[in-house]
Amino acid sequence: MKKATVLVISLLLFSFYAGAQVRERAVSAGGYTSWLHSAMFDSLGGEWINSSMLHNRVNLKAYAGQKITFNLEVRNRFITGDMVRFDPRYSASLDSDVGWADLSWNVINERSFIFNTTIDRAWIDFTAGKLQVRAGRQRINWSQSLVWNPNDIFNTYSFFDFDYIERPGSDAVRMIYSTSPSSAAEMAVKINNEGKVTAAALYRFNIRNIDLQILAGETDENTIVGGFGWSGSIGSYSIRGEATWFQPFENIGLSDGTVIFTAGIDKSFSERLMAVSQVMYCNNPLELSDFDELYSGELTASQLAFSEFTLMGQLTYTPMPLLNITASAIWYPDLDGFFAGPSIDYSLAENVDFSFLWQHFSSIIGGTNTRINLGFIRIKYSF
Repeated sequence: MKKATVLVISLLLFSFYAGAQVRERAVSAGGYTSWLHSAMFDSLGGEWINSSMLHNRVNLKAYAGQKITFNLEVRNRFITGDMVRFDPRYSASLDSDVGWADLSWNVINERSFIFNTTIDRAWIDFTAGKLQVRAGRQRINWSQSLVWNPNDIFNTYSFFDFDYIERPGSDAVRMIYSTSPSSAAEMAVKINNEGKVTAAALYRFNIRNIDLQILAGETDENTIVGGFGWSGSIGSYSIRGEATWFQPFENIGLSDGTVIFTAGIDKSFSERLMAVSQVMYCNNPLELSDFDELYSGELTASQLAFSEFTLMGQLTYTPMPLLNITASAIWYPDLDGFFAGPSIDYSLAENVDFSFLWQHFSSIIGGTNTRINLGFIRIKYSF
């Protein structure tokens, strides 16, 4: 709580101070409110676990002149249903915060419902010429791929979490120096809730219209990291990929490290049809103990793979301007399993969207044959 108070008060005081130094000040606000109902079941005729969430997000930005920007973003979630009543870990998972500052609070925590408030963005950005410095809770996105992102060593996320498009943030300081219009050098330092540091540098550049990047650093003061990534196009095809090597300090030696390599291709066949395909290889995939590890995404970048090879495919069809139909599938050979997920998104009115999603998982996890279905209905208003 002390760390949270220090972070938020420092941000507010500095914003007032900087704002007083300039005549021109501007503030922007936005966000959304959504209602999401979910159901979990093993079969349509079996027992269903139902939950509902009212989700509100507020995004605030303030500009002190042309060089300084302040950002504060808050998630408010009111959740009720079977997950709250029957899962004793659910309340604690909402309240936990892996950042240096604990900025997640269960304001109301009752047997049948929870109201949680989380600050997942709170940063100050300073730009002067080619140099940009950002400090505070922020999203550090070093990934090039669309599904699995081993270059994202600061904040990983789950492909299955469709309702959190902003992705998690890190309590960090990030510096970017643009060496040219198509190249830049970056350095970032992050501190987690255990006081452990993740620090790395990245350099982006372009060769023959292909964006390339290399990175090196260490994570949580216990692992050496090195990686590279690329994105570009070959004819009408877009290509993306990245690879990262993770070597624990205590076992210096290539044979003890973890290598994750992923490559993907996507193509728009017309204005109505788009396809995405991606493959991932890992020499040391994570052995899952339960379904939550596969689904939640609360893992590090070195734990993205659950099978030596993993293959993903997705088709998106737009029969009319207001309607998108998507079908996704992932194959996990080592788990004798797969994921399949159709979804429908329809614009009901300006700034109002309706979504229906179904996620089906079938695999062997922890020696147990696991079959789980999750269905979602969401109505979302953006402002």
